Amino acid sequence: MKKILFSLIVLLGVTAVYAGKPRTTLKVSSTKKQTITGFGGACCDGAMKPFAEDNAPVDKLYGADSEIGLNILRMEISPSLTGDNWGDYDWNGSLPSAKIVKERGGIVFGTPWSPPGDYKTNGTAQGGNSESQGNKKGKLREDCYEKFFPWLNKFLFWMHNRGVDVDAVSIQNEPDWWVSYSGCLYEPEEQVNLVKNYAHKLDRKKFKGVRLISAEPLGYRKDYFDALLNDETCREQVDIFAGHIYGHMPLQYIKPVAQTALPLGKEVWMTEHSVTDNIDHMPNWNDNLIFAEELNECMLAGCTGYIYWYLRAHWAFCGTGLPWTYNEQEMNFPENQKDELLPRAFVMSHFSKNVTGSTRLKTSEDDTEGRTKEEILAKHEYSAYQKGDSLIVMAINATEKALDLMVTLPYNVKSGTLWLSTGNEAENLCQKSDLPITESTDKYLYEMPAKSLSTLIFMVDKGSTAIENIEKSVEDGPKTYYDLQGRRLETPHGVCIEKSANGHSRKIMIR
Repeated sequence: MKKILFSLIVLLGVTAVYAGKPRTTLKVSSTKKQTITGFGGACCDGAMKPFAEDNAPVDKLYGADSEIGLNILRMEISPSLTGDNWGDYDWNGSLPSAKIVKERGGIVFGTPWSPPGDYKTNGTAQGGNSESQGNKKGKLREDCYEKFFPWLNKFLFWMHNRGVDVDAVSIQNEPDWWVSYSGCLYEPEEQVNLVKNYAHKLDRKKFKGVRLISAEPLGYRKDYFDALLNDETCREQVDIFAGHIYGHMPLQYIKPVAQTALPLGKEVWMTEHSVTDNIDHMPNWNDNLIFAEELNECMLAGCTGYIYWYLRAHWAFCGTGLPWTYNEQEMNFPENQKDELLPRAFVMSHFSKNVTGSTRLKTSEDDTEGRTKEEILAKHEYSAYQKGDSLIVMAINATEKALDLMVTLPYNVKSGTLWLSTGNEAENLCQKSDLPITESTDKYLYEMPAKSLSTLIFMVDKGSTAIENIEKSVEDGPKTYYDLQGRRLETPHGVCIEKSANGHSRKIMIR
């Protein structure tokens, strides 16, 4: 009886230990998903004004050698070269910042908030949702559909002559949102009409490699994308399906679109969102973990590109140094120094510095569902990637307890590096250390700290027979090519990433 009681006490003690420190297993497979083009933000209005004199955020955030490593820049295509009669922005605005991004090997794309006012039903670039405009909804007039893509060609030509070859142009910012600022409304069928009958006017021969992005709905509304994907001509014309996720969780809304678009060789981008639930204060570490979860869930949903909203804002990547008006009250944040890199930028760098140019790998935890803020802060999330000879595991522990994470990998690894962020303080952001791997193995036990974002980068052991799987040929079908920074290549040469129609990728040498 005593022996039984002793065994029971020991068992209860062991159970208590594991109850205090949970343990889980993440299985990473060799099944390849989408190739990640990159990460970025918007150089638009607000705290980035005046654009032509204000390039510090872009200078600090962009390029492989920068601390943050962004590589995609979103810029506004204003209604005309000289602006509009109710606005003071023009094509000169983002040019200096765009030049910096291009010089550093990045991607620049333009989004119209509105076409020229004289193309529209309300005669102005303004969206029409105001008494001064008579609350008349601004739409592109049908007799001006044929002018739309030639207008984009003018923008592309103007930028090219000033040293910036724009990589892609979008049809419209938030075609589903009736606004008092620049705006233009399209129903899904109207976008189909515009693309099907007139997108051939986009001069892809003169502007070699320029790609067309769908209109970018405020919410990632499937009806806008289905209308394009269900039309053969539109599918041929649109290269990137893009939208925003205001009020729309990525795994619920982006994933269904990606499941259709990716096998067709298309890209799927999230082109605007800001995590602004608490803009009455500087984002705390919980807020930034929510941002990390959003990035992760966009990748799990099938995104190939993620573009945040402002580059400079106290809830973004660079501080403004200015007070903020919230609910008509002026607030000052002493830690909000102008152009100082904010903690959110370093959270982004976990992805932008490590995941850009990689191919996502399927894991045992890919079926994570989109969650509310409260649910996110009580959970763990993961994703995995392959980039050359590296296997990358992103692990987010938003709980108050440390977690023993057993990672099983598809290939043997021989060494590794850890990026760890556990708080907003500088000493707690992106701390790098070597993983204590002493022999070739396909398993690693990681003690993941509470309230943490971890990036584990494993180096594949080329001496292992498992490495042969990396070199296997991908399926036949249409292929696209990217450089190691995730930029699409029209004439691939040297070391590059080959992506098949079903999303599988491999690193190859083209001579």
